[in-house]
Amino acid sequence: MSRRQEKKPAFAKALVANRGEVALRVVRALREMGISSVVVHSEVDRETLPVLLADEAVCIGPGSAQQSYLNAARILSAAGITGAEAIHPGYGFLSENADFADAVASSGIAFIGPSAPTMRLLGDKIAARRRMQQAKVPVVPGSDGPLSDLRQASLLCRNLGFPVLIKAAAGGGGKGMRIIRSEDELEAGMRLCQAEAHRSFEDERVYVEKYLGQARHIEVQILADRNGTTVHLGERDCSAQRRHQKLLEESPAPGISPETRRLLGDWAVAAARAAGYEGAGTVEFICSPEGECYFMEMNARLQVEHPVTEMVTGVDIVQQQVRIAAGLPLTLAEPVGALRGHAVECRVYAEDPDADFRPVSGYVSNVLLPAGPGIRTDSALTPRCTVPSFYDPLIAKIVAWAPDRELAIARMDRALDELRIEGIPTTVGFLRRLLRSPSLQKGKVTTSMLDET
Repeated sequence: MSRRQEKKPAFAKALVANRGEVALRVVRALREMGISSVVVHSEVDRETLPVLLADEAVCIGPGSAQQSYLNAARILSAAGITGAEAIHPGYGFLSENADFADAVASSGIAFIGPSAPTMRLLGDKIAARRRMQQAKVPVVPGSDGPLSDLRQASLLCRNLGFPVLIKAAAGGGGKGMRIIRSEDELEAGMRLCQAEAHRSFEDERVYVEKYLGQARHIEVQILADRNGTTVHLGERDCSAQRRHQKLLEESPAPGISPETRRLLGDWAVAAARAAGYEGAGTVEFICSPEGECYFMEMNARLQVEHPVTEMVTGVDIVQQQVRIAAGLPLTLAEPVGALRGHAVECRVYAEDPDADFRPVSGYVSNVLLPAGPGIRTDSALTPRCTVPSFYDPLIAKIVAWAPDRELAIARMDRALDELRIEGIPTTVGFLRRLLRSPSLQKGKVTTSMLDET
């Protein structure tokens, strides 16, 4: 990918509708492209790094996300006041909110992400399954539509064979999802899923899939511009999870055969085209112990773990997002899907492992972020900052690159050893134990491993 700035920037000014490390990540990408940045922030984030480094900053409300980062009207007002031509939503908050994307477009501002209709399609997991089946992308065996009643559910589950997974049609983040291991658990499990889906998404539709135990979670990064070019940037293994929360990701996925790698890339491109996708997105697959891989969902946004792909491809995914939103073509110097070396990312959370990983907040007295060969740190932490209680507890991402996986893991261990975050509990010690576990060392991590130990 070309490192040179555009002769004429894609936009003169863009607004970042997010906070923390992702807001900082986008501000830096805009600066390299010659685009002025505006960061919106809550009152408690007034002194954070993204605010300090942006060209302009606008306070949009108190600490509560509902009154600030989730307040679409205030974000659009900030864009209008500052003359921003585009809005980058980061991830989380309003990044996959189709109504927000519609409102941005209606205001004559470019939304740096896929269109609202595409978001709605992919946000409905039942509709997405159907679209993928039409595109010949394999999906997990399951129901063709929402479950209508207990009798239908029972018949489907018996045909699939227990255990099964009941999932919310509008689900995400592990909400509205339950493993059903026998007929006796079905009625109660179905009702609980429907109730949770209604509370979380105002949509009580649920469907059923075959539960794949000891599975791997593998996803493929795609980019699609408005000129008809859709490419993939290889795969990431995201199997190291706890309660559906990703902890460690790596690229390329260890132990994947060249044939499986080719198929996953082809299916991801087919999935994106079937959805009419434009922008950066991620097609997520679940792979059985026997090596069979199935489409799970497509995330219509930038992923938290995008740095591992950037490290092995040399592609700046955020800058490509901005180009696509401006109607410019992709600029990829390397062959599509060509991966160089190996990258590992560890997510550091403000959580207390000794208290069942309870999220924590508080004053950070000192911070020492790791550096050195092959290390990238994405974090907005500074000495004498405060981690607020209002937001997701992710506070840093440490990424290690090396020519091979063994050295990448060793570099990550060294980087985590260097990392100092004083004043609050973090998951650093837990991550180091995970990194040294035999399963991780051998590339044998499954999605259920950490919940079963």
